[in-house]
Amino acid sequence: QVSYDVNGFCERNRDVLFTDLIELMQSSEYGFIRMLFPEKLDSDKKGRPTTAGSKIKKQANDLVNTLMKCTPHYIRCIKPNETKKPRDWEESRVKHQVEYLGLKENIRVRRAGFAYRRLFHKFLQRYAILTPETWPSWRGDERQGVQHLLRSVNMDPDQYQMGRSKVFVKNPESLFLLEEMRERKFDGFARVIQKAWRRHVAIQKYEQMREEASNILYNFKERRRNSINRNFVGDYLGMEERPELRQFLAKRERIDFADSITKYDRRFKPIKRDFILTPKYFYLIGREKVKKGPEKGQIKEVLKKKVELQAVSGVSLSTRQDDFFILHENDADNFLESIFKTELISLLCKRYEELTRTKLRLSFKDTLQFRVKKEGWGGGGTRNVTFIRGQGDVAALKAGGKTLTVSIGDGLPRNAKPTRKGATQSRCGSRHPVSSRSTPPAPRGACRNGAPQFPRSDGRAQRDTYTAPQKQARGPPATALPPRNASRQPKARPPSEQNMDFLNVPDQGVAGMQRRRSLSQRPPPAGRPKPQPKAAVPRCQALYQYIGQDVDELSFNVGDIIDILLEDISGWWKGRLHGKEGLFPGNYVQKI
Repeated sequence: QVSYDVNGFCERNRDVLFTDLIELMQSSEYGFIRMLFPEKLDSDKKGRPTTAGSKIKKQANDLVNTLMKCTPHYIRCIKPNETKKPRDWEESRVKHQVEYLGLKENIRVRRAGFAYRRLFHKFLQRYAILTPETWPSWRGDERQGVQHLLRSVNMDPDQYQMGRSKVFVKNPESLFLLEEMRERKFDGFARVIQKAWRRHVAIQKYEQMREEASNILYNFKERRRNSINRNFVGDYLGMEERPELRQFLAKRERIDFADSITKYDRRFKPIKRDFILTPKYFYLIGREKVKKGPEKGQIKEVLKKKVELQAVSGVSLSTRQDDFFILHENDADNFLESIFKTELISLLCKRYEELTRTKLRLSFKDTLQFRVKKEGWGGGGTRNVTFIRGQGDVAALKAGGKTLTVSIGDGLPRNAKPTRKGATQSRCGSRHPVSSRSTPPAPRGACRNGAPQFPRSDGRAQRDTYTAPQKQARGPPATALPPRNASRQPKARPPSEQNMDFLNVPDQGVAGMQRRRSLSQRPPPAGRPKPQPKAAVPRCQALYQYIGQDVDELSFNVGDIIDILLEDISGWWKGRLHGKEGLFPGNYVQKI
């Protein structure tokens, strides 16, 4: 229902008269006519009045000018429901709006043409990073630069068109391809920058760690020549791939240091252990053969010791360049040997200070003493370790009663500090995160196990650097295959020793008689083939005494004959002695 008011209806809907017509009517001689046109006209204003049509035209022009200044976007609002509540979806209502708003037709029309358009210089500016020719700026015609970009991404020519000042792209997928490649370029460059920055920060961090570690031993202990500039790695066992070792640690426990070290018992017998240092504990992990149960005979990792860092009372070292140190505890001490002792002790001091707010006590003497744990009726007592000046960089051990004498040559001065910057190699070569067994060095002067030195027949020079025995977690090392057909190729004889009788010309008639004789004579029967002799197992003779440091290693004395089962380029061979198979170092024996 609509209500109308008639007052002023005619005034609202009457036609607008021009000023000249009103002036004409007001100049009439009849008063009635002048009364019908009482308007007061402005004498100064002499323009035509604005009509409704002119107003509409002006507003339309203003609207078009405003729209031309903007980028149009096809936007349609769809109401999912009438309740105005979230998560309320009326599918029938949405389908009705999509159908009657013409969204499908609009999309179909847009896809039929070239929907995306962009000026040449803006297109070059956005996608210039895709090619080195356009980055940072394109030198040349903008049209050719756009074509070069499109060709570099292998876009089909029917997917774009070149205008006078704009490029037109047909399918959205082509535009998505450009955007994805642009994001990949930015991501790649960002990774390069991050890698360079992280490398710079890591170098500074490791230089600082090396400097701090050097300050701990500065003016107290001699340094080794090939290890003073070594970078610190921390995890030398590859703990991420060693679940058999991770089982003894807490979940998500951080590992500061992990390496295979040598522990000496009360009789100074070396035993291999895995040393793991965390922010709160240090672990000693060994290996034992299972004696009972379904896993009988298998070698399993066993947690030998787990000690809180607060329970460590101090560390004792010698003033020589050796790798021995003693970890003092409340109950018993640990006499250990590690080629990465500087890194280990520096991290231990750092974590100890964080937990206790006090510095760890370090003692540097050439006569050390450590306590051993009491076992059964045998007393615990103490053991002494004496360091004397010797020859070479390899420590020579001599045990006598409760005293162990370590002889080693002079190293770098006590006030030596790291000099080289950047990546350096350790004195045992490049150590990968995954543990691998390295061959122990042959003794110099005196054997590590107490046997005297014997000359080597091959005359190969020994390394001056000390390398602790390392081995893989499971099984023997893989054998290296010999060159193909190496054993089948006979040695070439000199021409003077070769038989040249086949080059001689036979006598007259001799060739024919020989041919007839060979045809008339029957070949003798072949008979049974001879049995093939058994392949001789290669053997070797021990040059030095070796005591196995693990359950899968062979122990032998000087002169023992060992059957070689496998030879590996790493230096650890597999052999058999007295019916027992195991691994042994190849540089302790000589083939016979």
